Amino acid sequence: MATPEFIMRLREKIGHEPLWLPGVRGVVFDDDGRVLLGRRADNGQWGLISGILEPGEEPAPGLLREILEETGVVAVVERLVSVDAVGPTRYPNGDVCHFLTLVFRCRFVSGEARVNDDESLDVGWFLPKDFPELMAGHLETIRRASDPAADVHYRR
Repeated sequence: MATPEFIMRLREKIGHEPLWLPGVRGVVFDDDGRVLLGRRADNGQWGLISGILEPGEEPAPGLLREILEETGVVAVVERLVSVDAVGPTRYPNGDVCHFLTLVFRCRFVSGEARVNDDESLDVGWFLPKDFPELMAGHLETIRRASDPAADVHYRR
């Protein structure tokens, strides 16, 4: 999994210390009610398409960039689903990150789901009854995104 250059520069200064990063995650639905999932190359687990925003990048366009880069799918954002603090996440090299993750409900527009970069081992569309085992919290996130008009979820 490619680490963004700005993080590499920060890591040169702070080593493996915890780093707070802006993250985005998409629950992409197609017209048949299927959800776009990817099997991550870094841990082999299935989950929603996620990414790290570049410095100054707007969250919704940043997520759409991540979805396209990782899966070849063009989507549009419909609404904000949740704002979550995720972590700590510990990587095999010793790096520790905490993420402020903005989750968006998205709608498929075009493209064919495929592995489109080195961040995924597999990509596909799944009906809820056919979901593979998902990363912690991703099933709950999909449930929250299922209602197109639900309020934004955040911890109080």
